Amino acid sequence: MAAPKMRVSGVVLGAPNPRELAKFYSKLLGWPIADQAGPRPGQPEEDGWAILRPTDGRSAVSLAFEYEADYTPPVWPSRPGCPQIMAHVDIAVENLQEAAEWALQAGATLAEHQPRPQVRVMQDPAGHPFCLFVGRVEA
Repeated sequence: MAAPKMRVSGVVLGAPNPRELAKFYSKLLGWPIADQAGPRPGQPEEDGWAILRPTDGRSAVSLAFEYEADYTPPVWPSRPGCPQIMAHVDIAVENLQEAAEWALQAGATLAEHQPRPQVRVMQDPAGHPFCLFVGRVEA
């Protein structure tokens, strides 16, 4: 059997407040919030979801956020017995220092542990790690 045609259309991160986290990534990446909803009837105000889609054609992948009532931020670097990182976002940048400063202004924090000098591990407001690295930024 031949493999059917497929493509990854997006990445979804769990969050304690997905619409607020979407605002952070919207500012960081310059991607608009394409759609959002929440809360569902009987659920807390933080419940819901949001999705970002780029409009400049540089990426075909969306970034979405969904509510997790029992969300616990992962620990970086991972350690046994602590909440593990299930996924992280890699972001190519032209200038590492400028991108790290922009991320801090947007609301990120610099992770204490930095494994390589050519990468900046940052943490978003919900505690998800994401990596900035110098790479191709055009599609």
